[in-house]
Amino acid sequence: MGGRRRRRWPEKELTGAKRRRADGRVDDNPSRSRERWWRERRRSLPRVCAVKRNTREEDDRCEEEHMRRGTLRKGFVLKLWSKSQSDLIVTVFMAASLLPSALCIHKEGKPKASSLKDTSFLGISLSDHLKSDFTLVLKCKQREFGERKLRASTIRGQNIATTPTFTRATTDGKKTLRKGSVIITGASSGLGLAAAKELAETGKWHVIMACRDFLKTERAAKSAGIAKENYSIMHLDLASLDSVRQFVDNFRRSERPLDALVCNAAVYQPTASEPSFTAEGFELSVGTNHLGHFLLSRLLLDDLKKSDYPSKRLIIVGSITGNTNTLAGNVPPKANLGDLRGFAGGLNGLNSSAMIDGGKFDGAKAYKDSKVCNMLTMQEFHRRFHEETGITFTSLYPGCIATTGLFREHIPLFRLLFPPFQKFVTKGFVSEDEAGKRLSQVVSDHSLTKSGVYWSWNKSSASFENQLSQEASDADKARKVWEISEKLVGLA
Repeated sequence: MGGRRRRRWPEKELTGAKRRRADGRVDDNPSRSRERWWRERRRSLPRVCAVKRNTREEDDRCEEEHMRRGTLRKGFVLKLWSKSQSDLIVTVFMAASLLPSALCIHKEGKPKASSLKDTSFLGISLSDHLKSDFTLVLKCKQREFGERKLRASTIRGQNIATTPTFTRATTDGKKTLRKGSVIITGASSGLGLAAAKELAETGKWHVIMACRDFLKTERAAKSAGIAKENYSIMHLDLASLDSVRQFVDNFRRSERPLDALVCNAAVYQPTASEPSFTAEGFELSVGTNHLGHFLLSRLLLDDLKKSDYPSKRLIIVGSITGNTNTLAGNVPPKANLGDLRGFAGGLNGLNSSAMIDGGKFDGAKAYKDSKVCNMLTMQEFHRRFHEETGITFTSLYPGCIATTGLFREHIPLFRLLFPPFQKFVTKGFVSEDEAGKRLSQVVSDHSLTKSGVYWSWNKSSASFENQLSQEASDADKARKVWEISEKLVGLA
């Protein structure tokens, strides 16, 4: 009576596990019984299954058993595990039923991968990066003539960012192929918005829309149909030098490269009889259009220098009204900086005049004077930094955009008659979309890389180098404007 007595059941009552136990196919020892049950289970695995394994060794033994039984022909094993390589999940898929024949293993033992880049698996393109922190191991094995096996090949997944990515140069002298980053001031309407849309639609640029009103800019971008991944909005008030410095700090915190800067925003108060002032006390038109952009350009110059983009550019939008060698530039009041006495006095209207030349305030003239300063600043940037940095410094006049919001503070009769006058009389009318294309050309066109140029377009929309007026091209006056501007913005 030393051993445990095994009960014998009548043959007709033995079914399933009881029959296997009675026949001795299942050991009474629970641990050995479990191991035998798993061996039997693995041998009978169907061709498409999902089984959780504890160790890779067990998986390899199971896979070898499948190979011996011939159930892995024309198939592969896809393994996924985390960085800690835990919770291994093994899924066996049949290529014949789930994938095109391009992924099947043929008798020669070589996968036909020529069409792999055009193949998708479960809705995921195999040629793209896989969005996960997991490692995908693609194992292909083929038993040929009872001996031959293929070793595993590995496809490693990489993270996909939800926002446009950028890569800095890793070695000196090499250019990185990536999406360019451009800052456009005043991109919530008019020329700035049209240029932002044009650049974003190419898919080659990420546009930073630098504007005062975040919500207005967001609505404008959505209304223009700009894809969310191709733009971002950052607050910038050019009428406050503190806001300019804060913008530069925020931009650098974003760790984006800077490949192009477009100084486009402008204030135009043609009917103002009394001056308005910036946060620092400068006359509003010159303080915003010139001094705000001057500080922004000087602070971001270092960021442009660091860019590895093939063509780095700083663009300041000019105006025909500041060019007195044209018909439009001779419409009173004409731009005239004089001896810069008002500018040197701080344009505060207290100790000195609010006008650059020291004269009586005129809102339309203040705008034109600021545009002369813009074009002088561009040329001084070119003389000081082009050879050293390779940055292209340019200005442009994209044409008369008679319907732009720049004229919103003009008298209603002017806003009514000016567009048809430009369309049918002067023939100088340019739509916002066309002007946006022209500005985007100056940002990205390889044929417009010459520095120190003031670009214009003829009636056939062909670009050409325009001539600046004597005052707008005066090198000595450009140097003086530069030096006074440095003192006013606190860089001297």
